[in-house]
Amino acid sequence: MNRTILHLDLDTFFVSVERLLDSRLNGRPILVGGISDRGVVAACSYEARAFGVHSGMPMKMARNLCPEAVVIKGNAGTYTKQSELVTEIIKEGVPLFEKASIDEFYADLSGMDKFFGSYKYASELRKRIINETGLPISFGLSVNKVVSKVATGEAKPNNQLKIGFGLEKPFLAPLSIRKIPMVGDKTYLTLRNLGIKQIRTLQEMPRDMMSTVLGKNGLTIWNRANGVDNTPITPYSERKSISTERTFDRDTIDVYRLRSILTAMTENLAFQLRRGEKLTACVSVKLRYSDFQTCSKQMKIPYTSADHILIPAIQDLFNQLYNRRLLVRLIGVRFTHLVHGHYQINLFEDTQQSIRLYQALDKIRERYGDRSVIRATSMGVRTIGRMTNPFNGDPPIILAHRKQ
Repeated sequence: MNRTILHLDLDTFFVSVERLLDSRLNGRPILVGGISDRGVVAACSYEARAFGVHSGMPMKMARNLCPEAVVIKGNAGTYTKQSELVTEIIKEGVPLFEKASIDEFYADLSGMDKFFGSYKYASELRKRIINETGLPISFGLSVNKVVSKVATGEAKPNNQLKIGFGLEKPFLAPLSIRKIPMVGDKTYLTLRNLGIKQIRTLQEMPRDMMSTVLGKNGLTIWNRANGVDNTPITPYSERKSISTERTFDRDTIDVYRLRSILTAMTENLAFQLRRGEKLTACVSVKLRYSDFQTCSKQMKIPYTSADHILIPAIQDLFNQLYNRRLLVRLIGVRFTHLVHGHYQINLFEDTQQSIRLYQALDKIRERYGDRSVIRATSMGVRTIGRMTNPFNGDPPIILAHRKQ
């Protein structure tokens, strides 16, 4: 039986939510993201895109291109709640779905044509989302995830498109190679240097040639250009790492401040590990200087989720990294090698009191928020806490960049 895969994408999600809250923003160019000059555009309205603005662009450049745009910092909690409303509607309406990001979903409607009609059902599901949430949404329907995603992009804004079985290649052929998922800037330049502009050219190329040019990724891109994709719908996303980082509005050389931020980051990530019943065996620190040189260092440690073990390890990595005495632009902490489990008490160093202390602190944080109880050294650090449990099975949520 041929698969029927539905791809749903909320149009300019952050902008749409802001307009839902304030109708005066309708029809105006909107920029959502970091509001400082070092901020990044997380989302922009179609009115702003007409000026050449796009997501991921530095906010300073976006403001220069579109001076009349309304700049909004955005609220992570508001966006998450709206996304959860849409998620619940989809969860009720389809047998199997995957939440790819805060505003993007896949659903498997295979076999539904025998009873109701996949396209008709997808259309009614889209109408229900629009009516109940007030948010515009587009969808693409085809035999696999790749073609459905591309179809959604062609259907936007606030529309829908079905690609019939066997029509995948003709549909993709005239489109730009940029439309293929997985083709980033570097791959695009490589293909353009070969004279390849349209997907049609990729379809006509031998598979071996793509493998020679781009290696293993070349075969994947060739398959996608030909509308071939067997990627399954994944209802649960297992996190392999957890991290946080901070870009400063002004570069700093204040070592005490940097150490305080690292402590706050580590403390919060350790709480997330314990809340998700996870342990880490590898920690790393990332540092970016004012000259944009970026360096990182990692350390293997015994599996743990305890602050008193993780914080000294992070501070030790920072001591090894910070050796240039230059201004720092960005700093970050990352935990990898995650496994399911609980903190193991050290026979000679840990006490029952310290374990009970962690349990009491975590109960307070669960009830009153991540930052309700913190170490004194990190009291001056802002907005480190998270809005949701990162181990709830949803993919990492990319929100507007937070600044220090």
